[in-house]
Amino acid sequence: MAMDQGDNEVETGAAGYAVRVSAGIGAFTAEEWSRFHGTTRNSTSGYNPFLSFAFLSSLEESGCATPRSGWQANHLRLENADGVLVGAVPGYLKSHSQGEYVFDHGWADAFERAGGKYYPKLQCSVPFTPVSGPRLLVAGGQNETAIKAGLAAATKVVTDQLGLSSAHMTFLQQDDLEVLRAAGFLHRTDQQFHFFNEGFSSYDDFLGILASRKRKALKKERREALSSGISIEQLTGKDITERAWDDFYKFYMDTGGRKWGRPYLNRTFFSMIGERMADDILLVMARRNGRYIAGAINFIGSDALYGRNWGCIEDHPFLHFEVCYHQAIDFAIERKLKVVEAGAQGEHKLARGYRPVTTHSAHYITHPGLRRAIADYLERERREVAMTSDYLEDHTPFRKGELLLNERGSSKTD
Repeated sequence: MAMDQGDNEVETGAAGYAVRVSAGIGAFTAEEWSRFHGTTRNSTSGYNPFLSFAFLSSLEESGCATPRSGWQANHLRLENADGVLVGAVPGYLKSHSQGEYVFDHGWADAFERAGGKYYPKLQCSVPFTPVSGPRLLVAGGQNETAIKAGLAAATKVVTDQLGLSSAHMTFLQQDDLEVLRAAGFLHRTDQQFHFFNEGFSSYDDFLGILASRKRKALKKERREALSSGISIEQLTGKDITERAWDDFYKFYMDTGGRKWGRPYLNRTFFSMIGERMADDILLVMARRNGRYIAGAINFIGSDALYGRNWGCIEDHPFLHFEVCYHQAIDFAIERKLKVVEAGAQGEHKLARGYRPVTTHSAHYITHPGLRRAIADYLERERREVAMTSDYLEDHTPFRKGELLLNERGSSKTD
Protein backbone atom coordinates (compact mmCIF):
# COMPACT_ATOMS: atom_id res chain seq x y z
CA MET A 1 0.00 0.00 0.00
CA ALA A 2 2.85 2.40 0.80
CA MET A 3 4.08 2.48 -2.78
CA ASP A 4 0.72 2.63 -4.60
CA GLN A 5 0.39 5.41 -7.17
CA GLY A 6 -3.33 5.99 -6.73
CA ASP A 7 -5.21 7.77 -3.96
CA ASN A 8 -6.17 5.87 -0.80
CA GLU A 9 -8.74 6.85 1.81
CA VAL A 10 -8.37 6.03 5.51
CA GLU A 11 -10.15 7.06 8.68
CA THR A 12 -8.17 9.57 10.71
CA GLY A 13 -9.24 8.69 14.20
CA ALA A 14 -10.52 12.27 14.53
CA ALA A 15 -14.31 12.41 14.60
CA GLY A 16 -15.91 13.65 11.40
CA TYR A 17 -12.82 13.58 9.17
CA ALA A 18 -11.29 11.25 6.62
CA VAL A 19 -8.00 11.62 4.78
CA ARG A 20 -7.07 10.76 1.22
CA VAL A 21 -3.44 9.94 0.51
CA SER A 22 -2.59 11.48 -2.86
CA ALA A 23 0.39 10.44 -4.96
CA GLY A 24 0.88 13.86 -6.52
CA ILE A 25 0.05 17.54 -6.12
CA GLY A 26 -2.17 17.07 -9.18
CA ALA A 27 -4.75 15.49 -6.87
CA PHE A 28 -5.48 19.11 -5.91
CA THR A 29 -6.43 21.89 -8.27
CA ALA A 30 -4.55 25.17 -8.05
CA GLU A 31 -7.75 26.80 -6.83
CA GLU A 32 -8.20 24.20 -4.09
CA TRP A 33 -4.61 24.63 -2.92
CA SER A 34 -4.98 28.41 -2.85
CA ARG A 35 -7.63 28.06 -0.12
CA PHE A 36 -4.96 27.05 2.40
CA HIS A 37 -3.51 29.74 4.64
CA GLY A 38 -0.04 30.86 3.60
CA THR A 39 -0.07 29.51 0.04
CA THR A 40 -0.90 32.74 -1.86
CA ARG A 41 -0.18 36.44 -1.52
CA ASN A 42 -3.85 36.95 -0.70
CA SER A 43 -3.53 34.86 2.45
CA THR A 44 -4.33 36.69 5.68
CA SER A 45 -1.70 34.64 7.54
CA GLY A 46 1.25 35.66 5.35
CA TYR A 47 2.63 34.17 2.16
CA ASN A 48 5.27 31.44 2.03
CA PRO A 49 6.29 30.95 -1.64
CA PHE A 50 7.57 27.42 -1.04
CA LEU A 51 4.04 26.31 -0.15
CA SER A 52 2.54 27.74 -3.32
CA PHE A 53 0.99 25.40 -5.85
CA ALA A 54 3.44 26.81 -8.42
CA PHE A 55 6.52 25.82 -6.42
CA LEU A 56 5.36 22.36 -5.33
CA SER A 57 3.99 21.41 -8.75
CA SER A 58 7.23 22.57 -10.39
CA LEU A 59 9.24 20.27 -8.12
CA GLU A 60 7.11 17.29 -9.14
CA GLU A 61 6.60 18.07 -12.82
CA SER A 62 10.29 18.80 -13.41
CA GLY A 63 11.27 15.43 -11.98
CA CYS A 64 13.10 16.84 -8.96
CA ALA A 65 10.67 15.42 -6.37
CA THR A 66 9.52 12.08 -7.78
CA PRO A 67 9.71 8.39 -6.85
CA ARG A 68 12.85 8.10 -8.99
CA SER A 69 14.65 10.71 -6.87
CA GLY A 70 13.39 9.15 -3.64
CA TRP A 71 10.64 11.74 -3.06
CA GLN A 72 7.32 10.04 -3.79
CA ALA A 73 4.46 12.46 -3.22
CA ASN A 74 2.16 11.26 -0.46
CA HIS A 75 0.14 14.39 0.29
CA LEU A 76 -2.64 14.15 2.85
CA ARG A 77 -6.00 15.60 1.86
CA LEU A 78 -8.35 16.03 4.84
CA GLU A 79 -12.08 16.10 4.13
CA ASN A 80 -15.05 16.55 6.43
CA ALA A 81 -18.11 14.29 6.57
CA ASP A 82 -19.58 16.06 3.53
CA GLY A 83 -16.48 15.43 1.45
CA VAL A 84 -15.38 19.08 1.60
CA LEU A 85 -11.63 19.74 1.52
CA VAL A 86 -10.65 21.36 4.84
CA GLY A 87 -6.94 20.68 5.28
CA ALA A 88 -3.78 19.14 3.85
CA VAL A 89 -0.23 18.11 4.68
CA PRO A 90 2.51 18.16 2.01
CA GLY A 91 4.11 14.74 2.38
CA TYR A 92 6.55 12.43 0.63
CA LEU A 93 7.51 8.80 1.05
CA LYS A 94 11.29 8.82 1.35
CA SER A 95 13.67 6.00 0.53
CA HIS A 96 16.63 7.96 1.95
CA SER A 97 17.31 11.01 4.15
CA GLN A 98 18.86 13.35 1.60
CA GLY A 99 17.66 16.88 0.86
CA GLU A 100 15.94 17.38 4.21
CA TYR A 101 18.41 19.46 6.31
CA VAL A 102 17.20 17.83 9.54
CA PHE A 103 19.51 14.90 9.83
CA ASP A 104 18.26 11.49 10.98
CA HIS A 105 20.90 9.28 9.33
CA GLY A 106 22.05 8.12 12.77
CA TRP A 107 18.54 7.06 13.70
CA ALA A 108 18.21 5.10 10.48
CA ASP A 109 21.58 3.38 10.91
CA ALA A 110 20.84 2.38 14.50
CA PHE A 111 17.39 0.98 13.63
CA GLU A 112 18.73 -0.95 10.62
CA ARG A 113 21.57 -2.45 12.70
CA ALA A 114 18.98 -3.58 15.25
CA GLY A 115 17.05 -5.41 12.52
CA GLY A 116 14.44 -2.75 11.80
CA LYS A 117 13.45 -1.16 8.50
CA TYR A 118 13.65 2.61 8.66
CA TYR A 119 12.77 3.33 5.02
CA PRO A 120 10.36 4.21 3.56
CA LYS A 121 9.42 6.98 5.98
CA LEU A 122 6.94 9.84 5.66
CA GLN A 123 8.57 13.27 5.27
CA CYS A 124 6.16 16.20 5.70
CA SER A 125 8.04 19.21 4.39
CA VAL A 126 8.99 21.09 1.25
CA PRO A 127 11.70 19.12 -0.58
CA PHE A 128 15.22 20.56 -0.55
CA THR A 129 14.03 23.64 1.38
CA PRO A 130 15.18 24.42 4.96
CA VAL A 131 12.57 27.15 5.47
CA SER A 132 10.06 27.20 8.31
CA GLY A 133 6.39 27.48 7.41
CA PRO A 134 2.98 25.88 7.88
CA ARG A 135 2.86 22.09 7.58
CA LEU A 136 -0.69 21.59 8.86
CA LEU A 137 -2.51 23.49 6.13
CA VAL A 138 -6.01 24.75 6.91
CA ALA A 139 -8.53 26.04 4.38
CA GLY A 140 -10.03 29.46 4.98
CA GLY A 141 -13.29 29.59 6.89
CA GLN A 142 -12.53 26.43 8.88
CA ASN A 143 -12.02 25.78 12.59
CA GLU A 144 -8.24 25.95 12.61
CA THR A 145 -7.75 24.21 15.95
CA ALA A 146 -9.95 21.26 15.04
CA ILE A 147 -8.52 20.89 11.53
CA LYS A 148 -4.92 20.93 12.73
CA ALA A 149 -5.72 18.31 15.37
CA GLY A 150 -7.35 16.22 12.65
CA LEU A 151 -4.29 16.56 10.41
CA ALA A 152 -1.96 15.51 13.24
CA ALA A 153 -4.12 12.46 13.94
CA ALA A 154 -4.35 11.67 10.22
CA THR A 155 -0.56 11.74 9.86
CA LYS A 156 -0.15 9.19 12.63
CA VAL A 157 -2.90 6.92 11.24
CA VAL A 158 -1.44 7.02 7.72
CA THR A 159 2.04 6.24 9.07
CA ASP A 160 0.68 3.25 10.98
CA GLN A 161 -1.53 1.92 8.18
CA LEU A 162 1.22 2.17 5.59
CA GLY A 163 3.58 0.29 7.89
CA LEU A 164 6.17 3.09 7.99
CA SER A 165 8.81 3.51 10.65
CA SER A 166 8.16 7.19 11.21
CA ALA A 167 6.72 10.52 10.13
CA HIS A 168 8.78 13.71 10.23
CA MET A 169 7.40 17.26 10.07
CA THR A 170 10.36 19.58 9.68
CA PHE A 171 10.85 23.36 9.81
CA LEU A 172 7.63 23.98 11.69
CA GLN A 173 5.89 27.13 12.79
CA GLN A 174 5.25 27.39 16.52
CA ASP A 175 1.48 26.82 16.39
CA ASP A 176 1.90 23.62 14.34
CA LEU A 177 4.55 22.42 16.77
CA GLU A 178 2.24 22.74 19.76
CA VAL A 179 -0.50 20.73 18.04
CA LEU A 180 1.94 17.98 17.09
CA ARG A 181 3.49 17.80 20.54
CA ALA A 182 0.02 17.42 22.01
CA ALA A 183 -0.55 14.55 19.55
CA GLY A 184 2.54 12.73 20.83
CA PHE A 185 5.19 13.79 18.32
CA LEU A 186 8.74 14.23 19.59
CA HIS A 187 10.21 17.74 19.51
CA ARG A 188 13.54 18.53 17.88
CA THR A 189 15.38 21.85 17.60
CA ASP A 190 18.16 23.18 15.42
CA GLN A 191 19.62 26.55 14.56
CA GLN A 192 19.71 29.00 11.67
CA PHE A 193 20.74 32.64 11.25
CA HIS A 194 18.28 35.35 10.23
CA PHE A 195 18.56 39.09 9.68
CA PHE A 196 15.86 41.18 11.35
CA ASN A 197 14.92 44.49 9.74
CA GLU A 198 14.32 46.89 12.62
CA GLY A 199 12.74 49.50 10.37
CA PHE A 200 16.06 50.49 8.79
CA SER A 201 15.97 53.12 6.07
CA SER A 202 19.20 51.97 4.41
CA TYR A 203 22.14 49.59 4.82
CA ASP A 204 24.09 52.43 6.45
CA ASP A 205 21.24 52.82 8.92
CA PHE A 206 21.64 49.12 9.80
CA LEU A 207 25.41 49.55 10.16
CA GLY A 208 24.74 52.26 12.71
CA ILE A 209 23.67 49.70 15.33
CA LEU A 210 26.88 47.68 14.97
CA ALA A 211 30.00 48.07 17.05
CA SER A 212 32.46 50.44 15.35
CA ARG A 213 35.01 47.73 14.56
CA LYS A 214 32.37 45.45 13.04
CA ARG A 215 30.91 48.33 11.03
CA LYS A 216 34.28 49.16 9.49
CA ALA A 217 34.98 45.50 8.74
CA LEU A 218 31.73 45.09 6.79
CA LYS A 219 32.27 48.28 4.80
CA LYS A 220 35.74 47.05 3.85
CA GLU A 221 34.40 43.61 3.00
CA ARG A 222 31.78 45.01 0.63
CA ARG A 223 34.35 47.23 -1.11
CA GLU A 224 36.81 44.37 -1.58
CA ALA A 225 34.10 42.03 -2.90
CA LEU A 226 33.68 44.34 -5.91
CA SER A 227 37.31 45.43 -6.26
CA SER A 228 38.01 43.22 -9.31
CA GLY A 229 35.66 45.19 -11.52
CA ILE A 230 32.57 43.27 -10.38
CA SER A 231 29.10 44.79 -10.51
CA ILE A 232 25.91 43.45 -8.96
CA GLU A 233 22.48 43.17 -10.56
CA GLN A 234 19.21 42.34 -8.80
CA LEU A 235 16.79 40.64 -11.18
CA THR A 236 13.14 39.89 -10.51
CA GLY A 237 9.96 39.45 -12.52
CA LYS A 238 10.26 39.84 -16.29
CA ASP A 239 13.96 40.78 -15.97
CA ILE A 240 14.77 37.12 -15.24
CA THR A 241 15.35 35.71 -18.72
CA GLU A 242 16.11 32.17 -19.84
CA ARG A 243 19.66 33.35 -20.50
CA ALA A 244 19.93 34.43 -16.87
CA TRP A 245 18.63 31.02 -15.79
CA ASP A 246 21.22 29.34 -18.03
CA ASP A 247 24.00 31.26 -16.32
CA PHE A 248 22.65 30.73 -12.82
CA TYR A 249 22.24 27.01 -13.44
CA LYS A 250 25.93 26.75 -14.37
CA PHE A 251 26.81 28.37 -11.04
CA TYR A 252 24.42 26.12 -9.14
CA MET A 253 25.78 22.95 -10.76
CA ASP A 254 29.41 23.89 -10.25
CA THR A 255 29.07 24.72 -6.56
CA GLY A 256 26.53 21.97 -5.86
CA GLY A 257 28.65 19.35 -7.57
CA ARG A 258 31.75 20.28 -5.58
CA LYS A 259 30.03 20.64 -2.21
CA TRP A 260 27.38 17.94 -2.21
CA GLY A 261 28.20 15.78 -5.21
CA ARG A 262 24.60 15.69 -6.41
CA PRO A 263 22.65 18.92 -6.93
CA TYR A 264 18.96 18.33 -6.28
CA LEU A 265 17.38 20.71 -8.79
CA ASN A 266 17.42 20.37 -12.59
CA ARG A 267 17.37 23.00 -15.32
CA THR A 268 13.70 22.38 -16.14
CA PHE A 269 12.71 23.31 -12.61
CA PHE A 270 14.22 26.78 -12.90
CA SER A 271 12.41 27.45 -16.17
CA MET A 272 9.14 26.37 -14.57
CA ILE A 273 9.40 28.63 -11.55
CA GLY A 274 10.60 31.44 -13.82
CA GLU A 275 7.41 31.10 -15.82
CA ARG A 276 5.06 30.53 -12.88
CA MET A 277 6.35 32.72 -10.06
CA ALA A 278 8.97 35.17 -11.38
CA ASP A 279 7.59 38.02 -9.25
CA ASP A 280 8.38 35.91 -6.16
CA ILE A 281 12.01 35.44 -7.14
CA LEU A 282 15.09 37.61 -6.69
CA LEU A 283 18.23 36.62 -8.60
CA VAL A 284 21.33 38.44 -7.39
CA MET A 285 23.89 38.18 -10.18
CA ALA A 286 27.54 39.29 -10.21
CA ARG A 287 28.98 40.48 -13.53
CA ARG A 288 32.63 40.82 -14.54
CA ASN A 289 34.16 41.53 -17.95
CA GLY A 290 30.78 41.46 -19.63
CA ARG A 291 29.53 38.13 -18.28
CA TYR A 292 27.86 36.78 -15.17
CA ILE A 293 30.27 34.95 -12.89
CA ALA A 294 28.19 34.25 -9.76
CA GLY A 295 24.64 34.36 -8.50
CA ALA A 296 22.20 33.56 -5.73
CA ILE A 297 18.48 32.79 -5.86
CA ASN A 298 16.11 34.19 -3.24
CA PHE A 299 12.35 33.85 -2.86
CA ILE A 300 10.15 36.73 -1.76
CA GLY A 301 7.38 36.17 0.80
CA SER A 302 4.89 38.63 2.22
CA ASP A 303 7.28 39.74 4.97
CA ALA A 304 10.46 37.71 4.43
CA LEU A 305 13.21 37.14 1.89
CA TYR A 306 14.42 33.55 1.72
CA GLY A 307 17.95 32.92 0.50
CA ARG A 308 18.36 29.51 -1.10
CA ASN A 309 21.07 28.55 -3.59
CA TRP A 310 24.36 30.13 -4.63
CA GLY A 311 27.06 29.33 -7.15
CA CYS A 312 30.00 30.82 -9.03
CA ILE A 313 32.45 30.09 -11.83
CA GLU A 314 35.11 32.50 -10.57
CA ASP A 315 36.40 32.76 -7.01
CA HIS A 316 36.80 36.26 -5.58
CA PRO A 317 37.34 37.22 -1.92
CA PHE A 318 34.11 38.06 -0.08
CA LEU A 319 31.94 37.76 -3.21
CA HIS A 320 29.87 34.99 -1.65
CA PHE A 321 29.09 37.21 1.35
CA GLU A 322 28.18 40.16 -0.88
CA VAL A 323 25.89 38.23 -3.21
CA CYS A 324 24.18 36.07 -0.59
CA TYR A 325 24.01 38.18 2.58
CA HIS A 326 24.67 41.89 2.06
CA GLN A 327 22.59 42.17 -1.09
CA ALA A 328 19.74 40.31 0.64
CA ILE A 329 19.81 42.88 3.44
CA ASP A 330 19.78 45.70 0.89
CA PHE A 331 16.73 44.22 -0.82
CA ALA A 332 14.86 43.54 2.41
CA ILE A 333 15.37 47.09 3.63
CA GLU A 334 14.28 48.54 0.29
CA ARG A 335 11.16 46.34 0.16
CA LYS A 336 10.47 46.78 3.90
CA LEU A 337 10.60 43.05 4.50
CA LYS A 338 10.91 42.09 8.15
CA VAL A 339 13.29 39.13 7.92
CA VAL A 340 15.98 37.59 5.73
CA GLU A 341 16.26 33.84 6.23
CA ALA A 342 19.64 32.81 4.89
CA GLY A 343 19.19 29.04 4.79
CA ALA A 344 20.69 26.25 6.85
CA GLN A 345 23.74 26.46 9.11
CA GLY A 346 26.60 28.95 8.76
CA GLU A 347 27.96 30.70 11.85
CA HIS A 348 29.86 33.03 9.49
CA LYS A 349 26.52 34.80 8.97
CA LEU A 350 26.67 36.07 12.55
CA ALA A 351 29.41 38.62 11.78
CA ARG A 352 27.27 40.00 8.95
CA GLY A 353 24.31 40.96 11.10
CA TYR A 354 22.38 37.70 11.10
CA ARG A 355 21.21 36.39 14.45
CA PRO A 356 20.77 32.85 15.84
CA VAL A 357 17.22 31.53 15.55
CA THR A 358 15.87 28.21 16.79
CA THR A 359 14.08 26.01 14.26
CA HIS A 360 11.68 23.20 15.16
CA SER A 361 10.59 19.82 13.88
CA ALA A 362 8.30 17.06 15.16
CA HIS A 363 8.73 13.30 14.78
CA TYR A 364 6.35 10.39 15.16
CA ILE A 365 8.28 7.14 15.75
CA THR A 366 6.22 3.96 15.64
CA HIS A 367 8.66 1.50 17.26
CA PRO A 368 8.55 1.90 21.09
CA GLY A 369 12.23 1.11 21.63
CA LEU A 370 13.44 3.44 18.91
CA ARG A 371 11.06 6.12 20.14
CA ARG A 372 12.45 5.95 23.69
CA ALA A 373 16.04 6.17 22.46
CA ILE A 374 15.30 9.13 20.19
CA ALA A 375 13.30 10.92 22.91
CA ASP A 376 16.28 10.69 25.26
CA TYR A 377 18.65 11.94 22.56
CA LEU A 378 16.40 14.86 21.62
CA GLU A 379 16.14 16.03 25.23
CA ARG A 380 19.93 16.35 25.39
CA GLU A 381 20.14 17.86 21.91
CA ARG A 382 17.58 20.58 22.76
CA ARG A 383 19.65 21.64 25.76
CA GLU A 384 22.78 21.83 23.61
CA VAL A 385 21.03 23.88 20.90
CA ALA A 386 19.71 26.30 23.54
CA MET A 387 23.14 26.76 25.12
CA THR A 388 24.77 27.31 21.73
CA SER A 389 22.13 29.86 20.78
CA ASP A 390 22.66 31.80 24.02
CA TYR A 391 26.41 31.79 23.47
CA LEU A 392 26.11 33.03 19.90
CA GLU A 393 23.58 35.69 20.85
CA ASP A 394 26.16 37.11 23.23
CA HIS A 395 28.67 37.35 20.37
CA THR A 396 26.63 39.26 17.81
CA PRO A 397 28.28 42.34 16.21
CA PHE A 398 25.71 44.77 17.62
CA ARG A 399 26.64 47.61 19.93
CA LYS A 400 26.12 46.94 23.59
CA GLY A 401 22.84 48.35 24.82
CA GLU A 402 21.09 48.26 21.44
CA LEU A 403 17.48 47.08 21.75
CA LEU A 404 16.80 44.43 19.15
CA LEU A 405 14.16 41.85 18.43
CA ASN A 406 15.05 38.25 19.12
CA GLU A 407 13.63 35.29 17.25
CA ARG A 408 10.63 35.09 19.55
CA GLY A 409 9.53 38.59 18.63
CA SER A 410 10.24 40.04 22.08
CA SER A 411 12.84 42.64 23.00
CA LYS A 412 16.27 41.84 24.27
CA THR A 413 19.15 44.06 25.35
CA ASP A 414 22.56 42.87 24.17
